[in-house]
Amino acid sequence: MSDKDTIILGVIGADCHSVGNKILELFFTSEGFKVVNLGVMVSQQEFVDTAIETNAKAILVSSLYGHGEIDCQGLRELCIEKGVDPIILYAGGNLVVGKTPFSVVEEKFKKMGFDRVFPPDVDLKQVANLLRKDIQEKFGQARQKEEERSL
Repeated sequence: MSDKDTIILGVIGADCHSVGNKILELFFTSEGFKVVNLGVMVSQQEFVDTAIETNAKAILVSSLYGHGEIDCQGLRELCIEKGVDPIILYAGGNLVVGKTPFSVVEEKFKKMGFDRVFPPDVDLKQVANLLRKDIQEKFGQARQKEEERSL
């Protein structure tokens, strides 16, 4: 069994912006995560199916074309329905159309069940540290029990 936590990465919906997605893949890989990058134009179902197949701890959804709010609605519910909850859900990028204050965007996504929401100019090192912390809090106790059983 690998020590690395698996995370799913992709650009949701009809968004085809790929440069930032590749940067995220390289960054999170360098931070020690096992990254499964689904690329661009990814459906909610693809995110969830891949999370099931890989036993992922987190799904990181990005969107740059401004329709993330529409594309992400119902993702937490789908995770619950398919049995991959608790899973950590992060969203980041240019998530809505227009000049909506980030605090309003963040609140909308948290109401949709996302654990954390990030603006396009976020410090990725901070995101990696938060992700490690969130994984430890959500999955650390379960992992510890598994290790105790295997002794």
